[in-house]
Amino acid sequence: MADVTVDARGLQCPMPVIKTSQAMKDMATGQTLEVISTDKGALSDIPAWARDTGNPLKEQFEQDKEYHFILEKA
Repeated sequence: MADVTVDARGLQCPMPVIKTSQAMKDMATGQTLEVISTDKGALSDIPAWARDTGNPLKEQFEQDKEYHFILEKA
């Protein structure tokens, strides 16, 4: 289970990435963040954001037509 969850369901690009970035600012190194999105754009946007910022994407999966991303604060 993640330390923090961002519910970005119903939000379109770029909002899932913006909410992810905002949440990460308040987290400590090593904490995990789960992002839940219904935007197909998040499938490429969240992993790209993780690579660009150096915050590891630990897991990515689809469940009930929702996209889940587990990231670790670097």
